[in-house]
Parts: sequence; structure tokens; C-alpha cells
Amino acid sequence: MTTIEQPFAATASADQTDTARPTRGLAFWVVRYVPAELAGTAAMVIAGLLATMWTDVPALIALAALIGEIIGFYALLAVTVYLEQVQVTSTWRQAAGRTALLLVAEFGAAELLDTLLIRPAALLVGVWLIPDPLWGMLAGKIAADIVFYAMAAGAFTLTARTGLRDGSRRARPSA
Repeated sequence: MTTIEQPFAATASADQTDTARPTRGLAFWVVRYVPAELAGTAAMVIAGLLATMWTDVPALIALAALIGEIIGFYALLAVTVYLEQVQVTSTWRQAAGRTALLLVAEFGAAELLDTLLIRPAALLVGVWLIPDPLWGMLAGKIAADIVFYAMAAGAFTLTARTGLRDGSRRARPSA
């Protein structure tokens, strides 16, 4: 059976040490983030296009798109992380608490910087430079996502290596 740590990696054989860690290839990151990204993108486009029914101000369209994307993205990720945590906890309350903790640990710093600076600027520039608001939002989103995922993937790896993600918090053997 595979775990959160190793969804696509071969499980370690009995003769390998506990310090051996599976590598995460592109497939792991695609399976982890693409469904939430699709939900966020759909919500972003819907919110942004709905905003164009009331305004043609790029900043307001970008703000609506940003809020829509955050809601769509984290709604799906909360379910994903909760389903992972149900497997390593004994109650739904523990799973819910760990889900909140892990979402903050994995995305907190990236989301704060992304929401307050990078994404609004990227969406605004995209909507400002590209005459069609849909294409402007998508261009801004892609630019912001590159920065966001670099930070989020690093935080995910840190929570996995420290044992926070699977509940093990294993102590490292002394040298």
C-alpha cells in the first residue's frame, strides 16, 4: 500500500534504512496539485467574468478572480488533505485539526505572499496588457503559479521530511 509520502515511489525494501526517502517525480506533483488547480482556475474564470458584468475596471476584475481562485483551490485541497489525514488519525476531529495545520504549513507563507503581492500584481498586469480579460487573467495566473508552487512544494517536502504529514515525527538516529 502506498502512503502520502510515496504515492508513486516503490516502497522501501526491508534491507533499506529508515533514512531512505522516496523521490517525488513530476507525477506526484501533478496528482497532488492539478485537481485543485483546475477547481481554482474554473472558480477564477467564473468570478472574473462575472465581475465584468458589473465593471470594466481591471483591478476589480483581478480582485474578483483572485477571490474566486482562492475559494475553488482551497475547497478541493481541504478535502484532499482531510482524506489523507483520516488514514493517520483515530477521529474525524483529529483529522480536521491536522488538515488545518497542514494546509497552513504547506501553503501559509506561499499564500500570504501570493495573495498580498504576487497574484494581484500578475492578474492586474495580465488584464491590463491583454485586451481580452479571460486571456489576461490566465496569463497572470500562470505567472503567479510558478512562484506559488515553488514555495508550496518546498513547504510540502519539509512537512513530509519532519514527519508532520504522516504523524510519525520520527527522531533522526544519532551519528
